[in-house]
Amino acid sequence: MRHVILASLILGLCLFMIPNFSLAQAPEVIKLPPPQTDGGKPLMQALKLRRSTRGGYGPAVKLSMQTISNLLWAADGVNRPNAENPERGHRTAPSAVDWQNIDIYVTTPDGLFLYDPIKHELKVISREDVRAVAGRQDFVATAPLNLIYVADMAKATFQGKQMDTAEPWSWAGVGTIAQNVYLFCASEGLACIVRAMIDPVAIAKTCKLRPDQKPLLGQTVAQFK
Repeated sequence: MRHVILASLILGLCLFMIPNFSLAQAPEVIKLPPPQTDGGKPLMQALKLRRSTRGGYGPAVKLSMQTISNLLWAADGVNRPNAENPERGHRTAPSAVDWQNIDIYVTTPDGLFLYDPIKHELKVISREDVRAVAGRQDFVATAPLNLIYVADMAKATFQGKQMDTAEPWSWAGVGTIAQNVYLFCASEGLACIVRAMIDPVAIAKTCKLRPDQKPLLGQTVAQFK
């Protein structure tokens, strides 16, 4: 019996001596560089340049982490403190009842990620190239970056009850986020298109969504050579 206990202790010590080993590792995250908020074109010029680009997404230049950081912050990042809830923050996009229930999933050649606006970081969901799941058009699989907008209906409540307006108000929220991305891309000279042609079932499986999370739209961004 003593030999069994001793062997178990030795095995446990050996495992914990392995680099990066733990019994309950925290999810891998990528800390984004601080967003650059003092550049870009004036608003009226960005509105004039806003457009949907429907072709030519491959080959395209891989977007830098700084560009991705700026884009995600523009989409739905925290732009001012929330006096009532300091840990929450207010966003660049409006949200009904301040639900903040639109999650942004990001696909690149390097994997699948979930944007955390509060910490301004990416949670790693997968290191596989799953860009094709972000939409039904062929160019989605080769574009350098796709965004998948998912509404978390569990947050769409008022006084603890699900609201009948949860879905249309979520659609309104995702529309404002997508327009923020459009204006950022117009300001930065990036190609962009929002897409309704998605496969919600495939997205839910790949992104490991709960039943009360609803994929709504996709959006593709690229910088051409």
